[in-house]
Amino acid sequence: MDAVNAPTSSPPGRGRPRDATRDAALRTAAMEVLAEVGYRALTMDAVAARARAGKATIYRRWESKLDLVIDTCTELVQRNIPEPDTGSVAGDLGEFLRAFATFLTGPAGMAAQALVGELPHESELAAAFRESFLLPQRNVLRLIMERGTERGEIAPDAPVDTVVELAGAGLLHRLMLTGEPLDTRFVDRLLGEALLPLLRKQR
Repeated sequence: MDAVNAPTSSPPGRGRPRDATRDAALRTAAMEVLAEVGYRALTMDAVAARARAGKATIYRRWESKLDLVIDTCTELVQRNIPEPDTGSVAGDLGEFLRAFATFLTGPAGMAAQALVGELPHESELAAAFRESFLLPQRNVLRLIMERGTERGEIAPDAPVDTVVELAGAGLLHRLMLTGEPLDTRFVDRLLGEALLPLLRKQR
């Protein structure tokens, strides 16, 4: 099983056995509250109220709101970021980018936007967010590049690292700054007009 799709590890439980369905409900509540109020204003009380759970139920699972938010991000990425293997770079990148765009434009995207605004002010959160949210999608993109190189689809002088950077950054820029739709039409433009031409670059 690959690292991106491996089951989320859980911190040691205290008290009664963990209920996976309850964990999911608590993560959903955390994501919703985070999207509404941001990281700084998020409290365990607010998450408990949204989930209709006792605060002790949350603290049996996560020791702090940082633990809760990062675990929620990790779980969301593992469930929503695919590792495609269609047999071509174009197919793999297209499948990945469309899935990532759908993920970002849903409820998780709103929570991610709320988190990004806090990163310059919360160094511990920033480090954990990069580890749990950004690195997994970059790792999938690098794997796609490696497979394409092995198949001979990518030029030897292609700026692979730049393509990996642009693939995610293009979607996040569109989502958070332009106000324009992050839709399939944009994904296809990014793929066909920027990413694939760069991978075929020749000196």
